[in-house]
Amino acid sequence: MLDKFQKHIHTTFPFLLERKFYIAVSGGLDSMVLVHLFQQMKCSFGMLHCNFQLRATESDEDMKFVLAYAAQHQIPCEVQQFNTKIYAEKNKLSIQLAARELRYQWFEAQRQANHYDYILTAHHLDDTLETFLINFSRGTGLEGLTGIPQQNETIVRPLLPFSREAIWHYAQDNQLQWREDSSNASDNYLRNKIRHHLVPILKELNTSFLDSFQNTIHHLKEAQEILQDGVALRYQEIVLKQEDGTLRFDLKKLLELDHYTSYLYQWLHSYGFTAWQDIFDLVHAQSGKQVHSDAFILLKNRASLLLFSKESQHDKRHYFIEKGIEYVKEPINLTLCNVSYPSYTLAKCIFVDQDKIKYPLVIRKWEEGDVFYPKGMKGKKKLSKYFKDEKFSLYEKSTQWLLCSENQIVWVIGKRQDERFIITENTKQILQIIQQ
Repeated sequence: MLDKFQKHIHTTFPFLLERKFYIAVSGGLDSMVLVHLFQQMKCSFGMLHCNFQLRATESDEDMKFVLAYAAQHQIPCEVQQFNTKIYAEKNKLSIQLAARELRYQWFEAQRQANHYDYILTAHHLDDTLETFLINFSRGTGLEGLTGIPQQNETIVRPLLPFSREAIWHYAQDNQLQWREDSSNASDNYLRNKIRHHLVPILKELNTSFLDSFQNTIHHLKEAQEILQDGVALRYQEIVLKQEDGTLRFDLKKLLELDHYTSYLYQWLHSYGFTAWQDIFDLVHAQSGKQVHSDAFILLKNRASLLLFSKESQHDKRHYFIEKGIEYVKEPINLTLCNVSYPSYTLAKCIFVDQDKIKYPLVIRKWEEGDVFYPKGMKGKKKLSKYFKDEKFSLYEKSTQWLLCSENQIVWVIGKRQDERFIITENTKQILQIIQQ
């Protein structure tokens, strides 16, 4: 196994040979074999151990075992104890999900604090099989059937091509010691039921089952890559990223696609949405209907779907422009410059009598009670009435920026200038303002 492992590292993860990495070590068979393999390769690494305090003294004995091994072999080792049950109750999570969150949050904090590049875990081929069967039993798309990825950004899993049996034989051949987790013998968890009862039957039916399964996973991953290429191509045709970062989905083009719901799922699942039937219904809903994830809103707006963050919708900050500033990047792009005469060749451009404005200028969202004097009209108008007359959607109102001088609106940016600040024959200094 050592020769195969070395070839695997040199072929798939050569960067590990010259980078700093931690190995997540529970003290069990898989992680102790992973540590030993990298020791044989003369690699320098650290160890991380989590004590979830779920198995009374057994958890503490695991921690002592890992610390003793690290001390004996002079390997840097960090340990952390968690009150997992309290965390799970507080965050309304299962024990497994709570432990996962705690583990990976702490791993990442240690990686950054100690300037390491990667975290290595000891997931192997049997783990991939179990994950496949769990996802399959619950119902999943193609992505859920492609197994555990070899790498997620800074998380690397070098043992994925190797079976539990091969790992066990390596440990026996090298007389390694490890700790047995008593909870692995319990059938209280779905993964354990699959491991203890279903997988042995599959292996009995086909002695080369794991090899066949590995080939299947390879083909599924290739199919997933082809799917992603097609999805990306359609995305370019249908989705437009607007200046403010909002994604606009063209419903006319979307509905021309066969299986458009599948495209929507592929494009939106990474934004945390779960109410998929509500999203599919949104396509035919009346304008103004919304579906929310924790951080994003998907809005039906006339002939489009708009995707934007909740943070952008509720940005109530004021952005100040001091005199002499020529370029503004937040919250939108503006260019300000003095000109000798107006030129009306640009769509989103106004000319202001500089003597009529007072610095600092302010960029802000609209507020209840705002009024302005629309250019070309006599008298003032409530901004809310202007929005209604111009048929602004809820989204357009919530994301519209104003340029103000003191408390007076100079420009409903990109839409309508205020009459009070326009240039006249008496204007001495002309300020040109362009929305990029």
